[in-house]
Amino acid sequence: MKGVILAGGLGTRLHPLTKITNKHLLPIYDKPMVYYPLETLVTAGIDDILLVTGGNNAGDFLRLLGNGKEFGLRHLNYTYQEGEGGIAEALSLAEYFVDGEPMVVILGDNIVEKSIKSAVDNFREQGSGAKILLKRVEDPQRFGVAELDSDRVVNIVEKPKEPESDLIVTGIYMYDPSVFDFIKKLEPSQRGELEITDVNNLFIGRGNMTYEILDGWWTDAGTFESLYHASTLVAEKNL
Repeated sequence: MKGVILAGGLGTRLHPLTKITNKHLLPIYDKPMVYYPLETLVTAGIDDILLVTGGNNAGDFLRLLGNGKEFGLRHLNYTYQEGEGGIAEALSLAEYFVDGEPMVVILGDNIVEKSIKSAVDNFREQGSGAKILLKRVEDPQRFGVAELDSDRVVNIVEKPKEPESDLIVTGIYMYDPSVFDFIKKLEPSQRGELEITDVNNLFIGRGNMTYEILDGWWTDAGTFESLYHASTLVAEKNL
């Protein structure tokens, strides 16, 4: 099982902080943001990891993380995303690295309280298709919202004005290698990006998307409010 951390983009919602560094290098309490998704993968038993980054500060990741020895890794892989083509485009850069294996993908600004190891183990047993981790939030209109029918996900709607539920898709995805075939079929959205929601809906249409509700708290850190919230949650956990 491979791990992929998506830490590219320009982080424009966090200007002027991100005028001098990549968003994922900003501090969350006492550690750089990118430490958290990296630790999430390692504690889930994944030790073959690719970091996808971009922008003008990509070299800072290498200076910070090196070969991943601090996290118990023998080697940490890197690749570069030019511009902001969307999450799915960033993931497409991992095709050669994944090399036909299943993968766990996590956005570089996603911070979770508890281990995702059980969900990863369940996906490993699932054998094919995809799995997403969902979480109930108070502001689902900011995210991709999952519509459920009994124990199935039947649709994901990106940033709906009137959400069907308060269950959102966190930035933790698990895919078999067919995800790259799906990405190649995508057309850019109105934002000019290849959307991960479209990828997930293709798996749903094929009938092999599963989900689990994430245990413990979860937050992203892509806005000033969520950056502050993430730091507060981590600080309270460490007290």
